[in-house]
Amino acid sequence: MGRIVAICTSKKKGTQKTEAPVAVLRAGWGIEGDAHAGAWHRQVSLLALEKIEEFKARGARVDYGAFGENLVVEGFDLSDIPVGTCLQLGEALVELTQLGKECHSHCAIHQAMGDCIMPREGVFARVVKGGEIHPGDEITRLPFDVKKPFTAAVITLSDKCYAGERKDLSTPAACEMLKGAGYEVVEALLLPDGEDRLKKELIRLADRRQVSVIFTTGGTGFSQRDVTPEATEAVCDRMAMGIADAIRIHSLTITDRAMLSRAVSGIRKKTLIVNLAGSPKAVREGLEYILPSLGHGLGILRGTEGECGGA
Repeated sequence: MGRIVAICTSKKKGTQKTEAPVAVLRAGWGIEGDAHAGAWHRQVSLLALEKIEEFKARGARVDYGAFGENLVVEGFDLSDIPVGTCLQLGEALVELTQLGKECHSHCAIHQAMGDCIMPREGVFARVVKGGEIHPGDEITRLPFDVKKPFTAAVITLSDKCYAGERKDLSTPAACEMLKGAGYEVVEALLLPDGEDRLKKELIRLADRRQVSVIFTTGGTGFSQRDVTPEATEAVCDRMAMGIADAIRIHSLTITDRAMLSRAVSGIRKKTLIVNLAGSPKAVREGLEYILPSLGHGLGILRGTEGECGGA
């Protein structure tokens, strides 16, 4: 159990926040009157008092809110709390959605402080249940709900779709099937072909958002710009090629051109990454084949399900 040390708000993003004696959290929105409130996943930011004190020990003079944090808290190692955990804040309830964030070195906070610890040490949450909170209110970490739906993200790679020359039909097809299978789709991105941006997004989704599974579509063929498999292999800790091979074998019963697929599948930490072909038809066929069995593997990977029986 911990407590709220300070509540801080601001009317503009990227600026230092100032202390407030009370705040009203609104479900699905955030802190009323704060710049970061909105219909997105980073509605409320939290930073540990201990991390602020460590920064001050280096000689800095900072007030609460200097790093853009909404809530200064104590009693928790925020970096050790998995995404999806719920925290009771007084009468309100929030769910952690992201650990840390990308550092914007030109923001007002970084310019004023010479550093910003929020990208490294802060966590972000969305408001599940609203209510009024005050400094001194207790914070209770609720048991992790292992029955929560698996989360998913979809990244489509296509130069033509990204440039607006062709409509992206693969992303909606994947999202529709995943939602129909009970997954919570937390992000859907459209990127140009290429390695760098894809690697960056795969790392962010796996490390910061801790998504259960990421599906990529496109970039798995023979074209010079088809480098999705290379980007996937570069960020994975372990490969899980049985999934990619199973999709290929299934696709070969539909078209012999499936032999030209270079798609791979692998694991980064507790996130599975699966390459799918780029066409909406191939996306549907691949997902239709693997989704019935995928949940068991994700449960084992994330520690919510036991291994199959064996000798």
